[in-house]
Amino acid sequence: MTPTLVRQHVSRVDSAPRVDLSARARDWSEIQERMLVPLYDAVYDRLDVGPATRLLGLRCGSGLALLMAAGRGAAVTGVDPASPERLALARRRLLPDTRPGGRGGGVAGTRARTDPGLAAGLPAGADTAPYTLVTVFEPVGPPAADRAGPGGLLADALPLAAHGAAVVLVGWGPPERCATSSVLRVAVKASGPVHGADGPGDARRDGLEQVAAGLGLAPDGSGRVACPFGYAGLGSAVRGLLSTGLFDAAITATDAGQVEKELTEALYPYRRPDGTVWMPNVFRYLIARVP
Repeated sequence: MTPTLVRQHVSRVDSAPRVDLSARARDWSEIQERMLVPLYDAVYDRLDVGPATRLLGLRCGSGLALLMAAGRGAAVTGVDPASPERLALARRRLLPDTRPGGRGGGVAGTRARTDPGLAAGLPAGADTAPYTLVTVFEPVGPPAADRAGPGGLLADALPLAAHGAAVVLVGWGPPERCATSSVLRVAVKASGPVHGADGPGDARRDGLEQVAAGLGLAPDGSGRVACPFGYAGLGSAVRGLLSTGLFDAAITATDAGQVEKELTEALYPYRRPDGTVWMPNVFRYLIARVP
């Protein structure tokens, strides 16, 4: 199987907060990304992901979900236009290091190719049959209102999917079952609503079917999965949550120190006697089919 990670060049907004993007990507990879492992497993089990699966992972992050699918025998392609830094980590995880003496990771027996971008056409040719599974493992909004987010990316990707291919959309579960909802309010207090940050209880939680319908997809089942956010301590929790990028607008509107202070205060109720931080959450997923 051939993991493919698609490099896309995106401009950075001048007003974005100045952060160490490589360090943030490492925090995502080492702290935050694993929080959704139960979701990945539940979806892959339900869809019987295996050697017959050709998976296109949108917003693939540092590649953990792709790695799990590849471990089941699937051929995987990852796209993440939002973070070249995360994509670089995904490449190290999934692709063999061909440098002399290289000790990179990679899926045994694979080769890979880097392509210019989704709009230019993901890898084309006889070795790249249509995808049988497209995943977006983060909350999505309607494509018309989400052109820079996963909804817009999904709309661009659907022509590459096979007829009958499964498309997985994800949203937050009920707010009363998502402890992180109170913490995410820090992200919107200073800056107003931010894509994905309004989190549990927003319109997207119950709007996955509407998003699917807007894309011309036919719903084919859904489920809920418990995905608790657990951290070694407050510092780890702050770093992990900041790595999502959901707090960037608040940092721009105020400053990093203020946001970190408010985020730490919001996390205190979830600190356990041993110093760890534990926030129970539920995510909802929808499976839809390409006609």
